[in-house]
Amino acid sequence: MAARTDTIVAAATPPGRGGVGIVRISGPLVATIARAMLGRLPPPRYATHARFSAVDGGAIDTGLALYFPAPHSYTGEDVLELQGHGGPVLIEALIAHAVALGARRAQPGEFTQRAYLNDRIDLAQAEAVADLIDAGSEAAARAAFRSLQGEFSARVRSLDESLAQLRAYVEATIDFPTDEIDYLADEALATRLADVRAQCAALQAAAQQGRLLTEGITVVLAGAPNAGKSTLLNALTGHEAAIVDATPGTTRDVLRERILIDGVPVLLLDTAGLREGGDAIEGEGMRRARAAMAQADRVLFLVDAHADPRAASFAAERERLPWRVPVTVVYSKSDLVPAEAPAAATTTDVPQLSVSAHTGAGLEGLRRHLLEAAGFQRQDSGLLSARSRHLEALAATALHVEAAAAQCRAAGPGELVAEDLRAAQRALGEITGAGTADELLGRIFASFCIGK
Repeated sequence: MAARTDTIVAAATPPGRGGVGIVRISGPLVATIARAMLGRLPPPRYATHARFSAVDGGAIDTGLALYFPAPHSYTGEDVLELQGHGGPVLIEALIAHAVALGARRAQPGEFTQRAYLNDRIDLAQAEAVADLIDAGSEAAARAAFRSLQGEFSARVRSLDESLAQLRAYVEATIDFPTDEIDYLADEALATRLADVRAQCAALQAAAQQGRLLTEGITVVLAGAPNAGKSTLLNALTGHEAAIVDATPGTTRDVLRERILIDGVPVLLLDTAGLREGGDAIEGEGMRRARAAMAQADRVLFLVDAHADPRAASFAAERERLPWRVPVTVVYSKSDLVPAEAPAAATTTDVPQLSVSAHTGAGLEGLRRHLLEAAGFQRQDSGLLSARSRHLEALAATALHVEAAAAQCRAAGPGELVAEDLRAAQRALGEITGAGTADELLGRIFASFCIGK
């Protein structure tokens, strides 16, 4: 991570032309830079009209200057914001002047990184800043805002406090070995462990909902040529995203489209038809299709209900499908199947749905199925934004708590119980940043936009 003894500058508004452009400066040279660029240091926390100067000393723009002295600022350092006209030339001239006065250009996410390093926010709140900016739906934005306000962190701290109290209860008995066996069988300890496990499970469930809002789900449309994959993609997206033709092998590459289902981002991948033979280009398309399936959260395997009512195409491909990725068999073109025809049947150990992209029948049920299969539960309030790394940290926490419970049931040494609880706290601390490695912090903040 960059040293915090220097001063950084960046545009805080998106690139391009706009009515307003903002340049943000943070660090120990803010007061010096303000006097040089504005002629004076503005009063703290007041929007002050000022003339902005360029490197040659001439006035280049006028606007509002806001000065936030440390520690009461976004970064916890002295911060100056210059709000002028949103022309790229003007913004660059102001940044260049700040650089000439001793600042350097900020790295992606460095302002928020400094807020975290200066204890203005924790790591979960810092990530919520990026999630709020990147929110793809109103539900995701509200969830990110709640996490930014500290609701997710508060629940993590509550679980951490429960673990700390349990550790104190366990470690207090280690100094009294004659009582250790009795305490391990103590009903009060079992009750405390059960409470911690329940608290951890509830937080895992909330984080899973938040991850779906933040990161969404990836769904691959697979199946034999002419099974209706591209037609279904067009029906779900509401526009002609893919070329539809009766010629087998029309789709030869992976086509990606994003949609929202109840505020959950869904990435749909239309893939080349799976079959024996085909030319070299079609073979490459099938290779990419299988690679996409291996990375998906769910595969929708389309079967032509009219031409393949027994799902022979699915049976032929099933052994080659990635075993870790759940599959739903979707019978397409249901409008072509006579009403008196017997229901299509195939293996019963995978979910099966029928749809018609032409009439729209079954599409709403398919959308509900995707959310339910991902574990998403519709709710109007209380959702929090979360990421995959949070789920991994919570899973590790739960694993260590379960290990502690197993030691207690087996009347194992108290030292092992205490060590499992310490490991649970360490894993939990990764969410808010306690003991987080610099390498991880670098990866997290590198995903931010410059100027935030």
